Amino acid sequence: MKKAVVLLSGGQDSTTCLFWALSKHFDVHAIGFNYGQRHKVELEMAEKIAQKAGVPYTIFDVRGIFQNSSLVDMNQDVNAPHSINKDLPSSFTAGRNLVFLSVATGFAYNIGAQDIITGVCQTDFSGYPDCRQIFIDSMELASSRAVDAPIFIHTPLMELTKAETWKLAKTLNIVNLIINDTMTDYNGDMTMNEWGRGVPDSPSNKLRASGYYDAKAKGWL
Repeated sequence: MKKAVVLLSGGQDSTTCLFWALSKHFDVHAIGFNYGQRHKVELEMAEKIAQKAGVPYTIFDVRGIFQNSSLVDMNQDVNAPHSINKDLPSSFTAGRNLVFLSVATGFAYNIGAQDIITGVCQTDFSGYPDCRQIFIDSMELASSRAVDAPIFIHTPLMELTKAETWKLAKTLNIVNLIINDTMTDYNGDMTMNEWGRGVPDSPSNKLRASGYYDAKAKGWL
């Protein structure tokens, strides 16, 4: 089997991508990042998810790199606009996907993998410029040139709505795992709901909850 590196944060999207990769018969090596995020519990959940999936999981410590984001600054409101660019959410963490994919490229090269899989999605996260296809295309080219070898970045969720992501989870037979074992709450709240853990008071959980009910209404769940 071809080796692949999956960026696994412990959230809904990255977990769906993990099982998508397994369904494509990749030999998966999952990686995550401790970047000082307020919802660090996601990494604990990611470790358990990787264990259930039977894949190795490596966490890289990159704390101190990112600043001026509500995800790393507990004093900022996760629902506020970004302090530098009011068109972006405060949860935008400048350079995050740039760093993560760069590390993934080096990791992939050293284990003999050419494929990287990440859960970025431009359909729902229009406020995150580093989740757009144009960024991924640029990183794929830059990564390939950086290691002088082909690097392919797969984004299975790029054009999906959140409801369609739930539908994919159903196809992969992981809906219960998504509900019970993943974390998208920016504050790491473990409150249990029909759609999963957290409180729908932040953009990520509002999107997750609305997507769940939309998928349910369409008969996908």
